[in-house]
Amino acid sequence: MRIHTGEKPYTCSHCEQSFAYKTTLKVHMSIHTGEKPYTCSHCGQSFAHKSGLNSHTRIHTGEKPYTCSHCGQRFAHNSSLNSHMRIHTGEKPYTCSHCGQSFAYKTTLKVHMSIHTGEKPYTCSHCGQSFAHKIGLNSHMRIHTGEKPYTCSHCGQSFAHNSTLNSHMRIHTREKPFIM
Repeated sequence: MRIHTGEKPYTCSHCEQSFAYKTTLKVHMSIHTGEKPYTCSHCGQSFAHKSGLNSHTRIHTGEKPYTCSHCGQRFAHNSSLNSHMRIHTGEKPYTCSHCGQSFAYKTTLKVHMSIHTGEKPYTCSHCGQSFAHKIGLNSHMRIHTGEKPYTCSHCGQSFAHNSTLNSHMRIHTREKPFIM
């Protein structure tokens, strides 16, 4: 009946938030007490809620109970499935307040914002050069490490960047280089 009446007789003594059920109040109290009674038997990590433990356990079991109805891809968490569905729906709920461009994912919007802010939070520990994106720093680090992870399948020559490999491939395909 409390669902219909909206009655919430159980009130938190710390923050005055009210609840319809005593058990919901008990679960809420862990926010204030810091109590985490649910412990993972695999790694010992503790959780305030049983649902948190159940979700975490999927890391160890590999269980993926959520399936995309469009492509069949499986996910460990419902939130991951919901995020994935944007590929199929085209939904882009995150909008840049500066230019109005929309993005499917919050992280993509955050990366985009560096265009407007000029922020370059990723700094090379060797030479101090800064980058707006982590991938830019990772690519730059190959200058210092000498790593060349991109290898030509025709001649075996290696390159630090994929774009350099693509340019090199024109030697083998006899494709004329693109000039602007």
